[in-house]
Amino acid sequence: MVTPATSPTIPVTVLTGYLGAGKTTLLNRILTHEHGLKVAVIVNEFGEVGIDNQLVVDADEEIFEMNNGCICCTVRGDLIRIIGNLLRRRQKFDHLVIETTGLADPAPVIQTFFVDEDMRYQIQLDAVVTVVDTKHIWQHWGSSEAQEQIAFADVILLNKTDLATPEQLDELENRIRGMNAMAKIYRTRNAELEMDALLGVKAFDLQRALEIDPQFLSEDAHEHDESVYSVALVESGAVDGEKLQNWMARLLQTQGPDIFRMKGILNLAHEDHRFVFQGVHMIFDGSRDRPWKPEETRKNELVFIGRNLDKTKLTEGFRNCLV
Repeated sequence: MVTPATSPTIPVTVLTGYLGAGKTTLLNRILTHEHGLKVAVIVNEFGEVGIDNQLVVDADEEIFEMNNGCICCTVRGDLIRIIGNLLRRRQKFDHLVIETTGLADPAPVIQTFFVDEDMRYQIQLDAVVTVVDTKHIWQHWGSSEAQEQIAFADVILLNKTDLATPEQLDELENRIRGMNAMAKIYRTRNAELEMDALLGVKAFDLQRALEIDPQFLSEDAHEHDESVYSVALVESGAVDGEKLQNWMARLLQTQGPDIFRMKGILNLAHEDHRFVFQGVHMIFDGSRDRPWKPEETRKNELVFIGRNLDKTKLTEGFRNCLV
């Protein structure tokens, strides 16, 4: 029997974005692309997706098997229930994509993976992918839904680039970087993007973000007066695990609703492995990662994305957790 400890976790991609941004086009690409992965896709309403009928092989209740070995599901009720149904046939797929059609805020979906005990052992959040309609985003830029979708993203597709000027795209990208310094941003037409930029990206890894923008953890980077923005902390030294837990508990109690997303790599005291964590609003989850390499400088790197974040207070709070 496979136990939670020995069973490989299934990576999950959460796909979000405003209506008409191009999520369905991207979803169809994932389902029809010969990427060598067997992908299970959960969509809110199968009827909305317009997936070509001849792709569907076996309509079994809410779970449909596709000709290329992918699985497609509908959710009209409980997400946890349908993921549970899928996990019973987990040998049939090795990646799960969840499209949040009609669900403006991706937080409840992301939280599912941290809250449910069974889920935590069996699936792991790989990335939140947000599709942005570059032509129409400005019409609802001020809405909390649009800002939250961007704030939660690990990967952002600036889609329909043929409908915007290079100057408009540059301005949009700069605004987005101010809100979410961590996300990888791609400019696309018809949601065309290499699959390895979407699936299997292990998005909590700060090293990847630093490869795109080595400056983004610097002191003055990305301090904007937008309502949603990123705060990054870099501190050397070893962290006292108990102090960290107490600080995080207090922080989430007082500021949880304002912290959309947080993630980081920590150097725990008396520990040879990196500790990686991510959080969504009031929920915090972490795990032991790979060993520190001998040539690496052991340091702590944390990123908070949200509203009303006080960098000085966050820095002071974290420094108090150091040994």
